[in-house]
Amino acid sequence: MAAPTVEGLVLTHGAGGDRDQHSLVAIAEGLAPLPVERINFPYRNQGRRPPDRAPKLLAFLHEEIPAIATRLGADPGRLVLGGRSMGGRMFSMAVAEGMPAAGLVLLSYPLHPPKKPENLRTGHFGAIEVPCLFISGDRDPFGTPEEFDHHLAAIKGPVSTVWLEGERHDPKKADAEIVAAVASWLKTL
Repeated sequence: MAAPTVEGLVLTHGAGGDRDQHSLVAIAEGLAPLPVERINFPYRNQGRRPPDRAPKLLAFLHEEIPAIATRLGADPGRLVLGGRSMGGRMFSMAVAEGMPAAGLVLLSYPLHPPKKPENLRTGHFGAIEVPCLFISGDRDPFGTPEEFDHHLAAIKGPVSTVWLEGERHDPKKADAEIVAAVASWLKTL
């Protein structure tokens, strides 16, 4: 039986960014005509800099995604969810809690805070059963390729990784490579 057709992609930003982060914009433009929604968390819309705590961010996603699916005329289970850094992490946690999704696109996933590899953000990985695409710089201080190799095995769904050579947490020159990787991966769903 064929996998469901992807009906859209919903992306959100990292802790210090917003929906207009360059990689998110590049993905939206590069995947047209696929509907790509770039959303801000409420704290950004309110002009606040520090992010809300995870429970508040997750509550927002649980309210927002059904509304976006309705607006797009899409089945929520046929939307791919994700984003950059904290935003991708929040979507991965929401999916682990049972939010329907066709897959996760996780850009610069923050495996742990810089220089604190003991503070892992992977406790929910075992509850993720959808296909996942991780795209990160191979010099990202939030997680090395070796650390990811070790921890991604906990995810039950199929996992793909793309390493951006020489890039750190906010890849500045890799938008074309990121768009190509996401487009190619979406064809596998």
